[in-house]
Amino acid sequence: MRILWILAAWTGYFMLHSALASRRAKTAFARRFPPLAPAYRLLFNAVALLSAALPLGLAWAARGPVVWAWPGMGAPIARALAAAAAAGFLWTLRTYDLQEFLGLRQWKTGDASPDDRQRLRISPLHRFVRHPWYFLGLVLLWTQPMDAARLASAVAITVYLVAGSRLEEKKLLQTHGEPYAAYRQAVPGLVPLPWRWLTRAQADALTGGAQTQARELPPRSP
Repeated sequence: MRILWILAAWTGYFMLHSALASRRAKTAFARRFPPLAPAYRLLFNAVALLSAALPLGLAWAARGPVVWAWPGMGAPIARALAAAAAAGFLWTLRTYDLQEFLGLRQWKTGDASPDDRQRLRISPLHRFVRHPWYFLGLVLLWTQPMDAARLASAVAITVYLVAGSRLEEKKLLQTHGEPYAAYRQAVPGLVPLPWRWLTRAQADALTGGAQTQARELPPRSP
């Protein structure tokens, strides 16, 4: 029953997160509370952080013996992969507009638009996978030893990242159009593949708005 409660809590969290991230929710909030509209992203992040306390707390309360772990030489390899993923997170911070991500820029500038204002940018890691943070998060998640509560949480988070990335990409396609569609064809979503990636020149062609080159851009072959 405790595992079912954990799964239910994660499901509720993900549903709330997706609903609040929608353009409909942002537009309705701006219409209902105009003075607070520029703070929507800040409030969204605060709600996401606070509401995660319930499923995380339930998982912590239900902690028990390890039911799954990397065996033998897999354990040090898993630890090395986790360390590399953590370092990757820190490295990617310099390629993200954190003020935009956190909502500070919108608050400072009074930007109440429900749409993403950022232009299409392809960072070094984005040349190999469309959602680097999701990928690195999955590496961190699945390189840890797990009890039953952690394992249930890991499965729930993984399912949400797969589904959530698809919902996110619908918005990205609406925002960036054909260049993002070409980028999506050329680069995998959550797991890097050695035969699908972009050279720097190809990435520059897409972000430079080269529509003709974007149409002709194929996935890389081995």
